Amino acid sequence: MNVQKAVEQAQQAIGVPSQQPALAADSLLGLWQQALADSSERPAFTCLGQTLSYAEVDQLADRVAGYFSTQFNLEAGDRIAVQLPNLLQYPIVVVAAWKLGLVIVNTNPMYTHRELVHQFNDSGAKAVVVLDQFYDTLQAALPETGIEHVVVTRAIDLLPQPKKILLAAVTKILGKRPSLPAKGIVGFTDMLRAESAYPLHTPASEDICALQYTGGTTGVSKGVMLTQGSLMSNVAQAMAMINVGGRSVTHFTTVSPLPLYHIYAYMLNMGLLPATRGHSVLIPDPRNIPMFVNAIKNIKFEIFCGLNSLFVALLQSPKFRQLDFSQLQITLSGGMALMDAVADEWQQATGCVVSEGYGMTESSPVISMNPSGFEKIGTAGIPIPGTEIKVVDENGTEQQVGGVGELCVRGAQVMKGYWQREAQTAEVIVDGWLHTGDIVIVDEQGYIKIVDRLKDMIIVSGFNVYPNELEQALTQHPDVLECAAIGIADPKAGEVVKMFVVANNNNLTAEQVIEFCKANMAGYKVPKFVEFRDDLPKSNVGKVLRKELKAEERAKL
Repeated sequence: MNVQKAVEQAQQAIGVPSQQPALAADSLLGLWQQALADSSERPAFTCLGQTLSYAEVDQLADRVAGYFSTQFNLEAGDRIAVQLPNLLQYPIVVVAAWKLGLVIVNTNPMYTHRELVHQFNDSGAKAVVVLDQFYDTLQAALPETGIEHVVVTRAIDLLPQPKKILLAAVTKILGKRPSLPAKGIVGFTDMLRAESAYPLHTPASEDICALQYTGGTTGVSKGVMLTQGSLMSNVAQAMAMINVGGRSVTHFTTVSPLPLYHIYAYMLNMGLLPATRGHSVLIPDPRNIPMFVNAIKNIKFEIFCGLNSLFVALLQSPKFRQLDFSQLQITLSGGMALMDAVADEWQQATGCVVSEGYGMTESSPVISMNPSGFEKIGTAGIPIPGTEIKVVDENGTEQQVGGVGELCVRGAQVMKGYWQREAQTAEVIVDGWLHTGDIVIVDEQGYIKIVDRLKDMIIVSGFNVYPNELEQALTQHPDVLECAAIGIADPKAGEVVKMFVVANNNNLTAEQVIEFCKANMAGYKVPKFVEFRDDLPKSNVGKVLRKELKAEERAKL
């Protein structure tokens, strides 16, 4: 059966359209203004115990926009870097940028000197908003960039008195309050004293809304041009899936631990949130599990967003398991493969099935989702409305249902291209189809199973071996918390498998791991080497970085 036909049959059976749904607004600013018009007093964002309504966020954004316009002379089309973790300042700055038509350059606060210089120069950013904790690295990089204006904020800037004074004193005593220069920077609170006077921009669908930097499918970090139209299309597509079965997701409270500078969390919090008039609980440091649990222990939430490694960490916390999950209706997972064992344990602990989805920065980002009530564990769901897919082998031959190959995507959510990189854009968008670099299988019900990244595939004696498959199998072992598989060079087989294991039992041996693998996978897939680790290298989103493990192995040669 043809893959797209299987998808359309699945969409019809589930009750979602196959075509692109109508957009709620022409731009994210328009969507925000709609939410402001009918839900101004409703809570929008909560962080560090403080909640701001839609109206309060908008009023603060007006002042920031006024400062950007009158003091920095920023105009529509100018790029502004936002180097912040999940704090209330983030949505305020982003909404202010929307009002002026500025292009958001989401910047990882943990970026190194080299990464900052590359991203700022490549994007041509004129201004940056940064948290004080990360200012030192930024300051060292600034002379090598074209950044003209620097805004520095502290985590406590928006907290009410006397809590703000108390926390400021405590951080100073503990030595956790960085010293800042007297000149050359603007304090975030200084901007809040500005007049709310600026030329309100009216965005067009084709306007670039964000430059989202990614390694893409190949090469150095590139700026993905996401337009108002691509992001709004993705919001409408995702809404159609979330509201399947006649449900209306409105005024839901969402736990948001994933970083807002990542496209998954950006679209959710700055797109789906206003679309549903929802309330987001921002978690600044999801790796601090005790603080995370404490932040949500008294909150009734309907949606929880995460990914495999975060679920693993939370499930190890007895206090997390004691939370009230009675209102939880949707758990969304994306960003990395969800292990079956983790999905099962999450459902047992919370009573909620995990809905795994799939996407990439180049698609704004959602490509497929498991519709609520129609979840198929172990798959990334079905393509969202308005999304065409095909599966091609290494020769470009289109595969039928059940065939293995690279996933190609076409839809309104696909990026405009890579910023100032026409040749690299042409490599990944061929005849209108975005080549994802992911190997998949589409089953007869239209559900997509991600086999692995094309570049992570291991070839053992001519046989294709997919790390995700091996990791899925090994995490079924009761003593294995996490694992990661890579290929290492071998003179006979070309490559053999090495498995890195994080165990929750110190008595687990490499021999036992190998024996378990022999019982659960074909011989050529069984790891030849096993190395135990206290943890695995991860990105700030929590995605396991196999490339770092590979680099370590190459360095040993």
